Amino acid sequence: MTCTIEQRVMRKITLRIVPFIMLLYFIAFLDRVNIGFAALTMNEELGFSPAVFGFGAGIFFLGYFLFEVPSNLILHKVGARIWIARVMITWGLVSGAMAFVQGTTSFYTLRFLLGVAEAGFFPGIILYLSYWFPAQKRAQVTAIFMAAAPISTALGSPVSAALLEMHGLMGFSGWQWMFVLEAVPAVILGVMVLFWLTDRPEKARWLSDEERGWLMATLERENAAKQATAQHSVWKGLLDKRVLALSLVYFGTSAGLYTLGIWSPQIIKTLGISSMAVGLLNAVPAVIAVCAMVLWARHSDKTGERPWHVIGACVLAAVGLFMAGNAASVVGVIFALTVVNCGISASKPPLWSMPTLFLSGSAAAAGIATINSLGNLGGFVGPFMIGLIKQQTGSYAWGLWFVAGLLILSSLVVLWLSASSRKARASGTLIQPKHQ
Repeated sequence: MTCTIEQRVMRKITLRIVPFIMLLYFIAFLDRVNIGFAALTMNEELGFSPAVFGFGAGIFFLGYFLFEVPSNLILHKVGARIWIARVMITWGLVSGAMAFVQGTTSFYTLRFLLGVAEAGFFPGIILYLSYWFPAQKRAQVTAIFMAAAPISTALGSPVSAALLEMHGLMGFSGWQWMFVLEAVPAVILGVMVLFWLTDRPEKARWLSDEERGWLMATLERENAAKQATAQHSVWKGLLDKRVLALSLVYFGTSAGLYTLGIWSPQIIKTLGISSMAVGLLNAVPAVIAVCAMVLWARHSDKTGERPWHVIGACVLAAVGLFMAGNAASVVGVIFALTVVNCGISASKPPLWSMPTLFLSGSAAAAGIATINSLGNLGGFVGPFMIGLIKQQTGSYAWGLWFVAGLLILSSLVVLWLSASSRKARASGTLIQPKHQ
């Protein structure tokens, strides 16, 4: 059967771009949350309390918050190739430097600097995908890209646990070896970005003239169609109430995601099993979450529906966190964490398909970065509150239930946003067209 030009172009750009950016996100997420495995031995060695660890793990997102919007605006100006390369190389160097943490001050400082270094990467990729993929394909492509996060947990958990076993080699602790060895790929890939990524379709010499022309014309038609309602200026992107609402939604999902990434190894460890067993068990929920994410995003694209796909996933994750707070066996904890992983992962692609429906140009760069930077503050609040509550109560339960409450709040905000969009349709301002 002869392929249409659309099928041919989509296949080409998917194969060229998506596997590579998945690899980038795989390493980014690994370097962001490997602190959870380091904690299995580092906390005792350096004398970190749960509150100190939770604050240090979460302070990453304060640096991320402060530099996210400027970073994404620079990417929009100078191009993805140069800026993403810069991001990766600097975060690799800072992540490796985590091996030399001596106490709370250096711990807090390096985690903050890691957030500064990585700021702009994720929203930059989301913006980059909007340069290449039509809106109706974006949720599924975003899902495939974002599957790198649970895949990173699935593959990275046993690897991180194995690296902890290098304790004592050449006089270094296992957690120090883990930080150094897991940082090296970020620097190498940062250099590779300069040679592999193409900034825009018009520069894609790996597409034929016909294919390049079709893609540029398709994307231009989309942009023209939303000219009447889309907002373009940086300030509109920063201050649009829908952007602020989506930031609050993302806050809850980020609190859930990084509660899992940073605390789940220690939660599993409380069941009295070895670090290697923790690594293997922590991979199970992530593997299942990959499948749930892709299938949920495919259904969202097929039906053209976004809000209820986000709401349903957030509620599922909240239920899983309530279950995790009550679970007392290995099977119960892993099942509950699987439910949380599936809900958190599935919520992301339909959520990230929404901003570029009503923002474009510099506003899209600023709006996406705003959602990510404000929303990722949940990555500070969630892990920090887990540690603080654990120190006060001796249990993870109340902290997990607190994060579940944030996810319920996220679902209620999406419900409000959906109702607002129905009213906006009547006046011609669309956030949620029937087919996306």
